[in-house]
Amino acid sequence: MTRFPPPGRLVDIGDRRLHLYEMGKGSPAVLLESGIAASSLNWRAVQTEIAKFTRVLSYDRAGLGWSDPAPVPFSLDSLVEDLHELLASAGAPPPYILVGHSFGGLIIRSFAGRYPKEAAGLVLVDTVRPEEWNPLSSEKRRMLIRAIGLSRRGAMLARIGVVGWCLRSLIAGGRWLPKTVGKAASGRGLEVMKRIGREVAKMPPEVWPMIADHWSQPKSFSSMAAHLEALPEAARAMCSAGPLAEIPVIALTPAASAPLLPIAANFRIIPAKKSAHWIHLDEPELVVAAVRELIQTCRESV
Repeated sequence: MTRFPPPGRLVDIGDRRLHLYEMGKGSPAVLLESGIAASSLNWRAVQTEIAKFTRVLSYDRAGLGWSDPAPVPFSLDSLVEDLHELLASAGAPPPYILVGHSFGGLIIRSFAGRYPKEAAGLVLVDTVRPEEWNPLSSEKRRMLIRAIGLSRRGAMLARIGVVGWCLRSLIAGGRWLPKTVGKAASGRGLEVMKRIGREVAKMPPEVWPMIADHWSQPKSFSSMAAHLEALPEAARAMCSAGPLAEIPVIALTPAASAPLLPIAANFRIIPAKKSAHWIHLDEPELVVAAVRELIQTCRESV
């Protein structure tokens, strides 16, 4: 991002810097992991509430938000190691309550499997179901190819400033410019911009300009494409991963979604009756309550 200074700090993890935003005090610390192309701003409302009772951290993965780009291709292993190095460099001692939305759920699951003593509990917020992406069906393959293509096209439009204009217009209530550009850009360009605009509108108004700026950066779209390309490998890894034996897991899922396979001995599903995919925006209180429950369990076990 270039128009706004980072709200947090840039943490050196060796060959690059990642943006970390911290609030609150106490332990265990909570780590918020965003979806496939979202920044730390995506968690602002939830983070503000959790900060009332413990330390809570959100961050931008490489190539997103204020973080430096990373070499591509990405892998689930490299994303997990980035997170592990970030937490160590930031001076946030384990154990952690890890909260992951969508693709972020795969990252925190892999983190907990690799570093089980550092994970005190997981909250999966409508996480990606790896069995839906492994083996990769022809339908899912076409979907992935389309999404990667749209991401590459978005990077091109961001370079000439089109995406930023459209998103700022959508957030302000405008329709003509986004509609015209969306139709000209691709058959689904308008649909994508509208979807982003609807989700942005659910976030605190003070972050709207920063999110529009996030999506004005070509690197955001390029990073989204790289994450999408990493999805099949990440799904394969999670399908072959063992259960999380001693780590409690709470899964928040839309009420109408398919059943989620249990990944831990202590595993509980809570339906989000008023939400679609973005539960932390539609029903943030569910995420906060799940975090509070796991923190209480962790503190009682000490």
